[in-house]
Amino acid sequence: MRRLWTPWRMAYIKGDERHEGCLFCELPALGASQDEPSLIVLRGALAFVMLNKFPYNVGHVMVAAYRHCGRYDELTPDEHAEMAALTARCVRALEEAYRPHGFNIGVNQGSAAGAGIVDHLHTHVVPRWSGDTNFMSTVGDTKVMPETLDQTYAKLAGVLKTSERG
Repeated sequence: MRRLWTPWRMAYIKGDERHEGCLFCELPALGASQDEPSLIVLRGALAFVMLNKFPYNVGHVMVAAYRHCGRYDELTPDEHAEMAALTARCVRALEEAYRPHGFNIGVNQGSAAGAGIVDHLHTHVVPRWSGDTNFMSTVGDTKVMPETLDQTYAKLAGVLKTSERG
């Protein structure tokens, strides 16, 4: 029998990695010099993009406004517009970097809807490939990730930096 080691998952399963404050407020406030360790791949004027530390798939990013806001209907029109533009830019960059077959793009507002971070609304952009759900995720409750977050960061940040700004 082969073994697939995913030691990073244990911290998530046990809840050791639960953040007490609001990471969507705290991490961008550290400044651009801390973007790589904070997994922030792109900053806009009102919103930013960061990798999900516990991704559903390679390239899973989240788009959030800098302003602490937990409800979709409380975002300003400008925040909506920039989050939408950054989401579209991420789709283009992920297509270039990874060639996925499709995407899941969505917002989970409130814990009943599946929001892991309830008080700061964010949009998930998850690249998908035909057949990317298999026995590991269905039966073993484990997702096989073919690259590290550092590798994903370098690849995606590079594409985003060279892509158009609109």
